Amino acid sequence: MLNTGIINQFLDQFSRSLAPDVHAAMIWDGAGFHTARDLQVPSNVTLIKLPPYSPELNGIENLWHYLRSHCWSNRAYANYDDLFEVAESTWYKNCLNPELIKSACAMSYTQTRS
Repeated sequence: MLNTGIINQFLDQFSRSLAPDVHAAMIWDGAGFHTARDLQVPSNVTLIKLPPYSPELNGIENLWHYLRSHCWSNRAYANYDDLFEVAESTWYKNCLNPELIKSACAMSYTQTRS
């Protein structure tokens, strides 16, 4: 289950993966575990909170749409376990594909101009 402790672990691991001279800005929504008082943000990471009710600014919303339309729609499942298995396997298959993530989550405001 996703909670503040897991987010803190993620931020710590992400922070340690950055080169010593790199400072990263991370854009995310206002989910409770993204804004909790116990959140520990490393000094080389800045969090930029999206405004409420702005899915058009949140790239992950495009990924959810992709998964719903290409993997999860128009199907019937015999039980919860079958549904969970399909959700989990398609999540791993698609979300571990860097090119799909780059394409599905691309937002015009994050593009570098030449």
